[in-house]
This record gives sequence, C-alpha cells and structure tokens, in this order.
Amino acid sequence: MTSLAAIDHGGATLARPRGVPVKWLADRAIWFAVFLGGFVIFEPAPYELFLAMLFGIWAMSNMRLPGTVVPLLVMFCLLEAGGVISSFQIADWGRGIRYVAVSSFLALSSIFFAIVILEDMGRLRLIFRAYVVSAAITTLLGIIGYFGLLPGFEIFTRYSRAMGAFQDPNVFGPFLVPPALYLIYGVLNRSTTMAPVRIATLLVLLLGLFLAFSRAAWGLFVVSAAVFYLLLIINAPTARDRLKYISLAVLGTAVLVIMLAGALHVDAVYSLFEQRFKAVQDYDAGRIGRFARHMLGYELSLTKPLGIGPLEFGYIFGEDTHNNFVKALMDYGWLGFFAWVGMNVWTLVAGFKLLFRPRPWLPYLQIAYVVFLGHVLIGNVIDTDHWRHFYLMVGIIWGCIALEHRWQSEHRPSGMQRRGSARSDMGPASRSVASA
Repeated sequence: MTSLAAIDHGGATLARPRGVPVKWLADRAIWFAVFLGGFVIFEPAPYELFLAMLFGIWAMSNMRLPGTVVPLLVMFCLLEAGGVISSFQIADWGRGIRYVAVSSFLALSSIFFAIVILEDMGRLRLIFRAYVVSAAITTLLGIIGYFGLLPGFEIFTRYSRAMGAFQDPNVFGPFLVPPALYLIYGVLNRSTTMAPVRIATLLVLLLGLFLAFSRAAWGLFVVSAAVFYLLLIINAPTARDRLKYISLAVLGTAVLVIMLAGALHVDAVYSLFEQRFKAVQDYDAGRIGRFARHMLGYELSLTKPLGIGPLEFGYIFGEDTHNNFVKALMDYGWLGFFAWVGMNVWTLVAGFKLLFRPRPWLPYLQIAYVVFLGHVLIGNVIDTDHWRHFYLMVGIIWGCIALEHRWQSEHRPSGMQRRGSARSDMGPASRSVASA
C-alpha cells in the first residue's frame, strides 16, 4: 500500500488508503480473500496463505486497531493463552501448539475483517458478493459430484453426501447459509432486474445445502432464516412491506416443499434423507455416545482446570467433543472456556442492540448476527471453532459494532455544523452500501 490517511476514531488511529488505485486494489484483495474461503479441500488452504499475506500488507500500511474492537482481541488472546497452557499438558505439545496457531490465525481474521469494514463500510457489500460467488461455484462442484455428471468430480462428495471443495459435508452445509440469506434479502428488496439470477443462485445453494445431508446445516438454515425473516418483518417501515414479506414467505416455503418432494423421488436421496433426518443417531446415544461424552468432558474439567491438551479428548474417548463448550474446557482450560463464553455472550449482546436501528449496514449485520446465533446453538452438537466462515461472521458483527460507535460519535449533539457535516459525510457511503 502507498500513502495512507489516518482518521481518529474514539482515541484510536485507523489507517485508511488514500487514492483510487490503492483503494481499488485493496478492495479486490479483500474480495478475493473471501472468495477463497469456499475452497479448503486441503490445508493449508489458499485462503490462509492469501489472508496471511494481506495481514502483513495491512500491518505494514500503518493499520491501527480501533478501540471498539479491543475487547474482541483481548478475549481471543485469553482463549489462545489457555490453549498454549493446555498444550503443555501433553507429551506431544507441538501438536497442541500447531492447533492453537490455527485458532490464533482464525481469530486474527475476525479482527482483520472488522478493521477493513470500519475503514470502508461499502466493503460489506463486496464481502457478501464475493461470498455468494464462492458459494455458488463450490456448490456446483458438489452437485456435479453428487449426481456423477462429470468424471472425477466425486472428490467433491463424501459418504454419498455433497461437500463441495471442502473436507467435510458438515462444514460445507453451514458455509452456504449466509449467502443464501443474502440472496433472500436481495430477492425481497433489490432490483427485479437481477431477481431471476438471484433466485436461480439461491435454488442452487439450497440444493447443495440439502445434498450435504448435514443435520447441523439444516437446523442452522431453518433457525437463521426464521429469525432473519422475523427481523425483516419487525423492521419493515410499512404494513404493506410486512404483508409483502409474509406473502413471499408463504410462496417461498411452498417452492421449497415442492423441491424437497421432487428430490425425495430419487431413491438414493430418499434413503439417505430418511437416515439423516433422525433427531438422534446411533452414535449420539449410548454409554459412550456424543451426549454421554459431553458429560464426561464436563466432569473431567473439574479435575483438569488447565485442560487436557488440544485434540486430546478424541484420543481418549475415540471421538471429538462435538460441543464447543466442552472443547473449550478440554483444549483451552478454564481460562479459555471463560474467554470463549465471554466472546459469545459479548458478541450476542452488543450485536443485539443494533438489530433494530435503521442503519445502511443493517441487513449485513442482521445476516451475520442470526448466522452467528445459529452457530452458537449448533455448537452444542458439533465443533465450529475452526470454521473459517464463523470467524468471518464474528468480524462482520464487530465491524458493524465499530461502525455504530463511529456513527454515534459523529451524530452526538455538539453543534449544528458538526451534525450537518457528519450527515453529509455518511450520505454517499450509506447509499453505496444500501445498493447491495
């Protein structure tokens, strides 16, 4: 990056690129980083390598951490510190340190996205558009592989389930939920010219979500979509808009039911759906099943306050924790557990306060928030602590929290001239983001 203009934000200095060429390159780099998030079939994935490069470029460009994001950084530092301490509880402490290093990188990605969003809130639109393109391509790979449409594409499936360019269908499915919600919002509120493209892309993502046969992904979509739609209805400016939302919800639900019925006419699909649709699988129940292991983990934590070492739980009990809170206790100790809980609670509470304020970034915040809430819920039955898109949602929420803090500072009553200037400055950017 070349020249940078510093702006003061709540006592913290934040570097902002100056000049159209630099800004254009910065935006394209962020777009490409988000796009790479859909292709993690091997590790380290291109996403990590490219994002690590961006970290270095932004750091050398005199980037400063805004004060509003400091609490998130502190909680992540405490989490990783707990992980380091826990790593030394096992003989192969290097394995634990490597795991914590990945966790630290993902935590930094949240901080990074929060900062670049605060630099320019127009990047929210850019991030979600890149996410949609990435999700559409990786979903098509999974669909082609699932139905055997092209030779060699079976690598994008596993256990007769679509997984796209991921290593696990249970990660691929949840990855599709944020872009699906973004497309739903676009169909409801954006130009009808692009509606056919948005609808077609949405149907592709929903088919991929279904073919992942992930109960966590299905539950995440249902909960996130329901809460998001409720927020849209509550925030609708007129009764006519509310009626539109309700009518389209009924229509959309009918279309999904028809699609589901059509898919279930395929014997292989019906057989796997019948098996996966059970609320409790064989490996969930039993003396050493998923839920029994949760209780064993909580009991073990009472005598192991420093944790037992990252990934050690799986070696002891034969399966991973499949619970974020048990995992925090086992892999990061009590210190990491309270930091993890604190991060979740702080994000939920701080984000909730902003869900009903008319701001240009509101749709993006609402999508990230409901998806984050859904991840907190499904985190009771599956490990999400290394899911890249989860940290992207955290970064978006905290970026919007920082934007709100700046909004409040610029609109604080301190003279008519300053208020007028603030509104003038916010206007163009608001229109830019609102055209998502």
